[in-house]
Amino acid sequence: MEKFKKLQHIFKGDRIIWIVFFLLCVVSVIEVYSSSARLGYRSGNYWWAPAYHTVLLLVGTFFMVVTLNIPCRYFKVTTPVMFLLSIVLLVLVYFIGTKENDAARWIRLGFIPLQPSEIAKGTLVLTTAHILSQLQTPDGVSNSAFKYIIITSSILIGLVFPENFSTAALMGIVVFIMMFIGRVSIKQLFGLTAFVIVTGAIVTSLVMLVGKSSAERTITTNVQKTDGQEYAAANAAEEDGTKVIKRGGILHRMDLWKDRIETFLNTEKVPPEEYDMEKHEQEARAYIAIASSDIVGRGPGRSVQRDLLPLAFSDFIYAIIFEEFGLFGATVVAFLYIVLLFRTGIIAHQCENTFPALLAMGLALMIVVQALFNMAVAVGLAPVTGQPLPFISKGGTSCIINCIYIGVILSVSRTAKKRMKKATA
Repeated sequence: MEKFKKLQHIFKGDRIIWIVFFLLCVVSVIEVYSSSARLGYRSGNYWWAPAYHTVLLLVGTFFMVVTLNIPCRYFKVTTPVMFLLSIVLLVLVYFIGTKENDAARWIRLGFIPLQPSEIAKGTLVLTTAHILSQLQTPDGVSNSAFKYIIITSSILIGLVFPENFSTAALMGIVVFIMMFIGRVSIKQLFGLTAFVIVTGAIVTSLVMLVGKSSAERTITTNVQKTDGQEYAAANAAEEDGTKVIKRGGILHRMDLWKDRIETFLNTEKVPPEEYDMEKHEQEARAYIAIASSDIVGRGPGRSVQRDLLPLAFSDFIYAIIFEEFGLFGATVVAFLYIVLLFRTGIIAHQCENTFPALLAMGLALMIVVQALFNMAVAVGLAPVTGQPLPFISKGGTSCIINCIYIGVILSVSRTAKKRMKKATA
């Protein structure tokens, strides 16, 4: 009994949230071990990737326990500090950030790389919840709340957007849903929707006009150079008898976006012998993994595509889950995220005050919408975004930050003031 009481003292808060978190961690350890087989083969250490990931989960769990013991009313006090910290880190990453896939997203801090956009996501939710709670009226939220949310969101999303479009889009979607839940005027939300659609159309057109696909960036080596081509040649990399033009600044992101848009919108049926596996290897291997999974899957650790799929332990780990656990297992994993969202909704509904309710819902939405993005990419319902699967993909900052998000939700579940139950006859 004493041991049980000690466990209860540690695992405070909503039990269903704890169960969902624990099950996702179990799936994560199994799948990271399985999907990182090629990485282990190259390094000669098969246990490094799963051991590293397990340590990160344990560190994240520690911070989660610390966070859930903080009364939720104190989170509101940290809003201005977190907002300024996020801006500083997002600016710093442009100057001292480590580039990966032509994007500066990480700041190296020794053992764990820091990804400022992960901190910015939680900060945006915190800021939005703060503004909505402060400006609530009996008839809904004040019209001025919309203005303040747009200003703060534009700053953080604007800093994230150039190097990480998918994360910026994720942040925008979550803020929009929070404003709807927070009773922002439908007229204002409709106007924002129209603005986003028009802006999205303009940006997409600009990407398609200015961006260059991989074919357009490639020139043959035997082309006679002119004065204008000297610059291209100086910035070109030789690959199989060709020169690939490399462009800097925001242009290199536009080139990538154009490639992904064209790939996603291309519905032309290509014969297997003509399919370009080098250009679309990730998507193709993911589809093969899903198609060969059957209902029950191949079984844990028996994936074939994990040895062929680049970064199988990260962006496309859901395809490996599909291959090994089949349709049933993949559905169960998706269901766990839905349970997390609905359970958080129940917790939020029980809160008497607006701030903890919106904070918990915003963080749950951030986790679940990102998970849905990742799953949609794996099954071909969305263009490749580079979003990891929360708690399951091998990661650094994102793993620990997501654990802190769960800690905040658990803190709300145990410390937020509850609604008084109506007396029954």
